[in-house]
Amino acid sequence: MAQPTQDLFETQSRKSLSRPLAERCRPSSLDEIAGHQKYLASDSALYRQLKSGQIPSMIFWGPPGVGKTTLARVVAQELKTKLYEISAVSAGVKEVKEIIESARNNFSLYNKPTLLFIDEIHRFNKTQQDALLHATEQGVVTLMGATTENPSFEVNAALLSRCTVLKLDMLEKNDLVQIVSSAIKSDELLSTYNIKIQDMDALLAFGSGDARKTLNLLETSFLLSEKTGKDVVISGTTVKKASAEKTLLYDKKSEYHYDTISAFIKSIRGSDPDAAVYWLARMIEGGEDPLFIARRLVILAAEDIGNAEPYALSLANAGFDAVNKIGMPESRIILSQVTTYLASVPKSNAAYLAINNALDEVKRSGPQPVPLHLRNAPTKLMKDLDYGAEYKYAHDFPEHFVDQQYLPDKLQGKIFYKPGDNGREKKLSEYLKMRWPSKRRDT
Repeated sequence: MAQPTQDLFETQSRKSLSRPLAERCRPSSLDEIAGHQKYLASDSALYRQLKSGQIPSMIFWGPPGVGKTTLARVVAQELKTKLYEISAVSAGVKEVKEIIESARNNFSLYNKPTLLFIDEIHRFNKTQQDALLHATEQGVVTLMGATTENPSFEVNAALLSRCTVLKLDMLEKNDLVQIVSSAIKSDELLSTYNIKIQDMDALLAFGSGDARKTLNLLETSFLLSEKTGKDVVISGTTVKKASAEKTLLYDKKSEYHYDTISAFIKSIRGSDPDAAVYWLARMIEGGEDPLFIARRLVILAAEDIGNAEPYALSLANAGFDAVNKIGMPESRIILSQVTTYLASVPKSNAAYLAINNALDEVKRSGPQPVPLHLRNAPTKLMKDLDYGAEYKYAHDFPEHFVDQQYLPDKLQGKIFYKPGDNGREKKLSEYLKMRWPSKRRDT
């Protein structure tokens, strides 16, 4: 028996509202997308390619919640072409080959490529990525991959060379405010209320720059807020409560994937091996890619430990190689060894700060000339121009040290690296003060 029209509408409405707010408010056209104007402005290459009806294969590289999936769907909408969406976490070679076969049939009938969007493409192994090569080369498939990892390291060089990489930056505050305001005005539920957000900064802070997370937090905050008729006030306290009440199950495809790896890294940085190994266990139990964890440990060893304990980087790198060779479940032991060691040694971010300080200086002062005595002089002309003249070879001097100028003239006295007073860096600091007393007196 057919349902009454009114019941059909109510059923459809309930079905729609069962989806998270972030899904209900996902943009469906270019002009609805917030941020990324360097790619979406009317004078950008991507915009012109879309309007011409032809786009290259692309890799969207950026943090979670910046709109990688949304951009892929909007591209398909603009081109009015078929879109397949798969996740590299769950899809295999068989599924990819079936999609490619369907794409070939579509291409032979309509002479139009099929769009294939692969979320977390960095999780595809070499065999899976190679399966895409020929179809991409032949124009049968236009590939759109999304990744939070640097594609230079995670995507095969052959496949990467056939793609344009779009680096999507974190959304700015005004982009997120626009997204929240738009959701309140356009969502079929929220738009029926007069909603006032008392503490927008709290909502954005707990949303961590992730549009999806921010919108879902907005929805939870709305549900928790007291309602006076159609008037709703969302306070900072409610936002905080909403953030705490969300389900904290680990899911590789959810925002909690990033929350958990964040807790893991911060526990190691904070020298708490017990907390660190707990979060490690959460990730392992949740089925996280062990190489993803091992890679983060290598980065952390340099960024948060550095020269306070230089061996940490060697151990982390050896751990990465071992995990790569052995696989699970035994890799859990290797990851535990590296994790507990890194959490238990002295910490320093001095090397991390040093390169950032030096890069800031390069951007500020430009490419300063290399002092003549430090220049290479492979030809007679260069020697005649005093390239390399008066350079003092450190090993010819007592204790293999000689006081001479190494920085460009305009940067003399600049200090970029300031060793900490922790672990081995304390000795490095004392050594450098002894060698360079005039400029390192106050470091």
